[in-house]
Amino acid sequence: MNATARVLTGLAAGAVLGLALAGWSPAAATQVANVVQPFGKLWLNALQMTVVPLVLALVVVGVNTASDAAASGRIARRAIVAFILLLLLGALFTAAVAPPLFALFPHNPALRDALDHAVVGHATQAAPVGWTDALVAMVPSNAIMAAAQSAMVPLVVFALFLGFALTRIAPARRALLVEFFQAIADAMIVIVRWVLWVAPLGVFALILGVCARSGLGMLSALGVYVLAEIVLYLAVTAMMYAVAVFWGREKLARFVAALLPPQAVAISTQSSLASLPAMLESAEQRLGYPSQVNALVLPMAVTLCRLTSPVQYLTSAAFIAWAYGVDLSAGQLIAGAVLAVVISLGSVGLPGAVTFIATNLPVAQSMGLPVGPLGLMLAVDTLPDAFATLGNVTADLTATSVVTRQSRADTAASSSLDTHA
Repeated sequence: MNATARVLTGLAAGAVLGLALAGWSPAAATQVANVVQPFGKLWLNALQMTVVPLVLALVVVGVNTASDAAASGRIARRAIVAFILLLLLGALFTAAVAPPLFALFPHNPALRDALDHAVVGHATQAAPVGWTDALVAMVPSNAIMAAAQSAMVPLVVFALFLGFALTRIAPARRALLVEFFQAIADAMIVIVRWVLWVAPLGVFALILGVCARSGLGMLSALGVYVLAEIVLYLAVTAMMYAVAVFWGREKLARFVAALLPPQAVAISTQSSLASLPAMLESAEQRLGYPSQVNALVLPMAVTLCRLTSPVQYLTSAAFIAWAYGVDLSAGQLIAGAVLAVVISLGSVGLPGAVTFIATNLPVAQSMGLPVGPLGLMLAVDTLPDAFATLGNVTADLTATSVVTRQSRADTAASSSLDTHA
């Protein structure tokens, strides 16, 4: 049985037992929940303890990786700019649409009380502050204090400064420090894998307690989360067609037809990497893009331009806010969107469930939201994976269309200058 199946089994077993206890005796169900939920909190604590060093290391390494890629030539620089803009577009769209989308579904007041028992620490939201205070707080006066307080936005800002500073020091010292931070990231990933090995037990304890207190409320809420995630994945996928037409100057019918083979591979394999050969063939044979652009941009896009990653982080945060009845301000949503893009670019190569914890948790924390429900959401988040891969593959070819158009414009301009000369 693979890891996903084990976690889903733990979720199902905990839900069935919790619902059975709630139906038999609510008082007994509450007593059982009080006994088992501390074990769920212990599991969440173990996951949460790795987030600060992991995010710091990933952002520092990610900045230097992107800097190295950008230094390889004009095409690479344009590709990175296109990736960032596409990711930011998807993140801002999700920040604007996800909260009203969740508001369409009825909210169960008992859900918050049940979730409060599953939360690590307090489920209180940070008090709203003015935009000037929020702006000043983005740059930490004490980076160590920001890390100790899990203040993710100031911590990421410090990591960005540190990452860019490393690109300006002697290559030997830079390589030494980048290797150091990569080692920290690798060690944290090992710890997360250890913790995820007992994920079925942690998820079992969390869902048992929540279902024992809220009945079917939590299961229906998780269904709403999965449905909203799929809807938003499909929405940003459709948005990529418009980007290819208006920014990449593609013909819609031709672009749709060229995307079908790699999209079919993406849905069947749920892997962007497995879709890369089909993307290369479509880009060259069906769309006629230059081979030098395809060979550079598409492999970079597979690792850096994961369009649905920021969508996932913000959808998770919006779901938690909906479950707790929290109204997110525009400032919180924008800050969350920018942080989601930075973390997405920094989390290159993270495996499976490790990605969910290392990326969703900082975004939720930065928006002042409790992180307890993330343990339950981890169990069901693999269900929309096919739609996530579909969006990523579509964005990869969209970015290639944009870079190709810009490269052709440069070539035309150079030919024109040579003619006049």
